[in-house]
Amino acid sequence: QVQVVESGGGLGQAGGSLRIFCAASGRTISNVAMGWFRQAPGKEREFVATISWNSGSTAYVDSVKGRFPISRHNAKNKVYLQMSSLKPEDTGVYSCAAARYGGTWSRTISDYNYWGQGTQVTVSS
Repeated sequence: QVQVVESGGGLGQAGGSLRIFCAASGRTISNVAMGWFRQAPGKEREFVATISWNSGSTAYVDSVKGRFPISRHNAKNKVYLQMSSLKPEDTGVYSCAAARYGGTWSRTISDYNYWGQGTQVTVSS
């Protein structure tokens, strides 16, 4: 069993930066892919970014490419999302998730079975 807790959300300004991260406990996440997802008010949860088990490959939704690099520190059991050039449409609850199995990254929500409660990110214009 893996517990995931996100931190670092809050209020940001358009054009500014925020860094969010998640910490996992219960067992190591070093051998599975990790992902970030977000849910805006009134919308479905959507994929944001994912990283393979060894940080060898990453993938992003087009809207955040070049702005939200994902990284991980396996020894600390943590995953980070550095958010820059923020836009109001980045507002939402950001959730971190550990993959169900395998170390290859995935954009698919159903491939993840350990989820945190999420952290709110609000970007003002």
